[in-house]
Amino acid sequence: MTHSRKPLILGNWKMHGRYDFNAELLNGITAGIKTTHSKHHVDVGVCVPHVYLSHSEDLCYGNHLFLGAQDCSAHAQGAYTGDVAAGMLPEFGVSYVLVGHSERRQYQQENSHTVALKAQQALLAGITPVVCIGETLAQREAQHTMSVLTEQLKAVLAVLGAKQLSCCVIAYEPVWAIGTGQTASPEQAQAVHAALRLWLAENGADAANMRLLYGGSMKPNNAASLLAQADIDGGLIGGAALISADFMAIVQAAVDNTR
Repeated sequence: MTHSRKPLILGNWKMHGRYDFNAELLNGITAGIKTTHSKHHVDVGVCVPHVYLSHSEDLCYGNHLFLGAQDCSAHAQGAYTGDVAAGMLPEFGVSYVLVGHSERRQYQQENSHTVALKAQQALLAGITPVVCIGETLAQREAQHTMSVLTEQLKAVLAVLGAKQLSCCVIAYEPVWAIGTGQTASPEQAQAVHAALRLWLAENGADAANMRLLYGGSMKPNNAASLLAQADIDGGLIGGAALISADFMAIVQAAVDNTR
């Protein structure tokens, strides 16, 4: 690894999980963390459904496993039935929250300004927002990848400013690679991450110290090659995060890459 940024491997359970399943999965992950000694080399976390935050907090606490939420409201409080305020999340030991995941943008029609407001609320609550950005296959084929990604980031920059944007984690998740089994090649992913880091630097952010994650179907069989890239600082893991052995294989690849 050619930089000093500590890798972050973050699982996104999406709308999966049940009480007993969660306990078995988290126990498998925490046991793996002890075996790999990953706490010294890699930050590991899981983003679970809101209803399981309390249960998951009990299993994560003291086991070097960060807890994350999958979304938060753009509002601090109020008459927003069904929403969860960012300020509620620290009470459950939450360290990270996903904002702007492509599925939220697609199914809940979230726009980049709303994503920016959510990131702002997370920072006010003392939580690190993981700002998700990505392009569709049509946009990629039209060679609009960077214009799409930078437009998404510009909206966040406009609300947060460069200093606060520097406190975020950025997750590049090519929409065409989420849940499809397709993955950007290591070279493709690195090119995008390098271009994003350059854009962040040019716009006043502390790009050298920001963590940029890859979030498009990272699995045990491709994690090592993706994580070996200079500007990929970890992964936002979907399907593989629901199988403790697979998730820990990705963590192990991150650990091996730091040595």
